[in-house]
Amino acid sequence: MVNVQKFIDQAIQQIRQAAGDDRVVMALSGGVDSSVCAALADRAIGKNLMPIYVDTGLMRKGETERIRTLFGDLNLRIVDAADEFFTVLEGITDPEEKRKAIGEKFIRIFEREAKRTGATKLLQGTIYPDRIESEGGIKSHHNVGGMPLHMEFAAVIEPLADLYKDEVREVAAGLNLPVEIQHRMPFPGPGLAVRVVGEVTREKIEIVREANAIVEEYLVEEFRPWQCFAALIGQGTGVKGDVRLHGWIVAIRAVHSRDGMTADPLLLPYEVLGSMASRITAEIPGVARVVYDVTPKPPATIEYE
Repeated sequence: MVNVQKFIDQAIQQIRQAAGDDRVVMALSGGVDSSVCAALADRAIGKNLMPIYVDTGLMRKGETERIRTLFGDLNLRIVDAADEFFTVLEGITDPEEKRKAIGEKFIRIFEREAKRTGATKLLQGTIYPDRIESEGGIKSHHNVGGMPLHMEFAAVIEPLADLYKDEVREVAAGLNLPVEIQHRMPFPGPGLAVRVVGEVTREKIEIVREANAIVEEYLVEEFRPWQCFAALIGQGTGVKGDVRLHGWIVAIRAVHSRDGMTADPLLLPYEVLGSMASRITAEIPGVARVVYDVTPKPPATIEYE
């Protein structure tokens, strides 16, 4: 367990020393990790902090509007980069290549924004499991193994790099961040791109975005999972309106975990699963089947890619 107040004091000092008198751009996604970073950095360097939210086109339903509401008082800049991300992802099917393409595009956008504002350093919410999984070859997190080797920043500041997710949540409480942020489910940095198995297209992202919203509507408040979501995993035959359909297969994933390093599937009531499946197939054109993933981590990972 982390000594919260001691960590807060040390992190503020670490950021202040690393930043010096320079301006710092910060990757703000709205999750608990980046929100804690933003709160610490705001206390540490104030007006020299330049928080940036990149709308990749791969975000959850309503995410950009939520970020604008929650963080508008931080002089937040929102960058609409959906076209850029869909362009770099075109034709890519390998999960690692996806993550690296997304990681590099993020950095290039932050470099561009840094030049615009005169910033020289980057602050991001990397946590310990990101480093473990990237360095261990499990998957390249976009903010660790997915980052390009050559960057124009004088330094990358990562004040949460030694914390697990549950410890970050404790620090969020110590900073008096809203409860919504303290307990927000993890969301992958590459966004919905890693919830589409295979090549990413706008059509697939829109399908998985709508399915994900339905899953969260059913599960977040009532079952309090560590993480729950929908993923697009392939195609299969179905029947809609008495017509054969070769449609999309949506997988639902919901797990309990403490720190994300291991996870167990939620044992959801059959009627809840059936209701989600009915809504997803009825409300989203082109979806033929819905399946529920009961695999723990390990052997599976929580996300599909």
